Amino acid sequence: MHKISTQAAPKAVGPYSQGISIGSLTFVSGQTPIDPATGALAEGGIQAQAEQACKNVQAVLEAAGSSMEQVIKTTCFLLDMADFQTFNAVYERYFVSRPARSCVAVKALPKESLCEIEAIATVEGAEA
Repeated sequence: MHKISTQAAPKAVGPYSQGISIGSLTFVSGQTPIDPATGALAEGGIQAQAEQACKNVQAVLEAAGSSMEQVIKTTCFLLDMADFQTFNAVYERYFVSRPARSCVAVKALPKESLCEIEAIATVEGAEA
């Protein structure tokens, strides 16, 4: 196992890694819409928060030697399903390979986020 750590994504807010690579797979921990430069939640509602969460997933994937195009599964958490269409409009610009996905509404998310995204991706050139 190899722990993934990058300054281009927010630090973990608990006892976990930003991501883990093992063999040819990378598992990205749930990324909330925290701006890694400021440590603050992205402002501007669900659109801005979905954008930042996607950028954070992308940063962890790139640190692992993977990319958004290599994502095979995501799990998305929304505070409110009324945000589903707006969230999807942002999501589809980043996850162009259309990976398998689950999307659920939850009661609360860390730091009062409106969304969170976790991902599983392949890593090119990695041995299984």
